[in-house]
Amino acid sequence: MNYFRINMLFFLIFTLVCNSCNTLKSTTYPITKNYKPDDKQLYETIVKLDSIFFGAYNTCNTNLEKYASFFSENIEFYHDQGGLMTSKQDIIDATKRNICGKVTRELVKGSIEVYPIKDFGAIEIGLPNFIIIKTSRYNLKAGRFMVIWENKNNDWKIRRVVSIKL
Repeated sequence: MNYFRINMLFFLIFTLVCNSCNTLKSTTYPITKNYKPDDKQLYETIVKLDSIFFGAYNTCNTNLEKYASFFSENIEFYHDQGGLMTSKQDIIDATKRNICGKVTRELVKGSIEVYPIKDFGAIEIGLPNFIIIKTSRYNLKAGRFMVIWENKNNDWKIRRVVSIKL
């Protein structure tokens, strides 16, 4: 009888451990779990802009001017480690000093959400991984971001950014 109970207890513990491992592997970020874009065309526009912007970010040694062109002159950049920056030039200088040739950004596939802002633009929310180039591709720093895009006559600019690490 004791042998049966020990085996059942072992089986139960084993099952719980296996289920918890499977749950961890299949976990999705709540930010994107049930998201469906309200405006597919807006979503595709912002995803494309994000791709171009971070293409320039990832190659800012040679594309710093293109990277800079995305920012509004009225930029507000809130960073959990760097604080608030409201100068476009200061953001560009900080990127040149701290990012170019040192860090790249890789978007978590399927993580972007886009929400329209009536008569202004859109809010983009997503999950990036930041890869520290000099150490290892696997040295990832996960984050979360929110970008407020302003649209003036079909000229999209980044007006506000909130960037935090997870």
